[in-house]
Amino acid sequence: MATARPLPATGSIHLDARGGDRALRVSWHHEAGLVVLSLWRDNVCTGSFRLAVDEVPDLIEMLRAGLDQAYDDARARRRVTRGDRHATGA
Repeated sequence: MATARPLPATGSIHLDARGGDRALRVSWHHEAGLVVLSLWRDNVCTGSFRLAVDEVPDLIEMLRAGLDQAYDDARARRRVTRGDRHATGA
């Protein structure tokens, strides 16, 4: 298990919603044509995945589609909630 090294100039850290010092690090390694996704806990790397740069657009598209769906679902819930209040006279 590797201990934390400085994040490359192009990278980011995302904290896990569960807390517990869990994080996802995303780092570009242009010289190798890779994006590395690594899982961290208590400042120790517990696993990593190397994604070829030419596969990144597919990952981004999947994340974007999920975000679009989450947004549409939230809008639909708001409409239903507003409709329920109007129907009950609230």
